[in-house]
Order: sequence, then structure tokens, then C-alpha cells
Amino acid sequence: MSSEAQDTAEYISFEDFCKGLPQGRFRVIVNPELAPPFVAHCTRVTPLAIALIGPGIAVALAGHPWIGALLVAAGILLRRTVKRQAPRILLHLVARLPSVYEQATEHGVMEVRRA
Repeated sequence: MSSEAQDTAEYISFEDFCKGLPQGRFRVIVNPELAPPFVAHCTRVTPLAIALIGPGIAVALAGHPWIGALLVAAGILLRRTVKRQAPRILLHLVARLPSVYEQATEHGVMEVRRA
């Protein structure tokens, strides 16, 4: 094989990916640096975390510090959990949504190779 053929990965359609993944036909390589921001964008976790943290601060300042602290902690933990579990979440999303599969493979977040 030439070096050019080795550098470019074969395109695998979403339908083939969905059929072959459970049977172990493909090896999925996730970029650990690009996956967390991509998953955060796809799941819209940042606006949700802000929607928890902002009111949590307001509730704490209004005289209910424990409830406010719980809301702030929930927002922070949500964001950190998505960041830590990004490869698993990405695999779940790409196996179910063709648009996410196309974007992830196109932007280098994930690479799919035949096993």
C-alpha cells in the first residue's frame, strides 16, 4: 500500500456503521481532546449547567443556602460528568443520530476503521 492510502481512512456510511458496530466489524478511535467540547455542544450541557448554577446562586443569596448549593453543585457535576464520560456519550450519540455521526467523522472527533 502507498503511504497516501494509509493516511486516509475509508469512508464508512452511517447505515454500515450501525449494522457492523454490534458485531465488532469496526474499531472506533475517539480523539480525547476534541470529544469533550464536541459532546458538550451536541448535548447542550453548558446552557443547562448555567441554568442550574445561576438560579442556585440566586436562591443562596435569597436566604436558602443549602438549596442554592445543591443547584450549583448539580450544575458543576453535570458539566464534569459529561467531560469525563465524553467518549462513551459520543459513541452513544453517533450510533443513534446520523447527523452527529457525520459531524464527528468529518471534524476528526472520531475515526472509524474496519477491524
